[in-house]
Amino acid sequence: TLIAAEPPPPGTPALAIVAPEAVSLHRERPTGSPRNVWPGTVREITASGSRLRVLVTSDEAPDLVAEITPQAAAELGLADGVSVWTGVKATETTIVPL
Repeated sequence: TLIAAEPPPPGTPALAIVAPEAVSLHRERPTGSPRNVWPGTVREITASGSRLRVLVTSDEAPDLVAEITPQAAAELGLADGVSVWTGVKATETTIVPL
């Protein structure tokens, strides 16, 4: 379940958009302000300019892409197959009714 700051009325078909820079990655379940937290697995890491894009898949959420610095990736020990937690603040989601 996705928690959004401005959700559509119940039963309204909608698309949720989360920008890669709004997705945080953690090795342990994060505490604090993110309302949307899911476990996942790193499936791909690609360079995008001076940043890295990390594809995370999960049985509990749609695939997410996080955009982080190479330093953050190194500190987290990220590589394909590594287990992580993703976090997205409710205010960082855009809901588009269909």
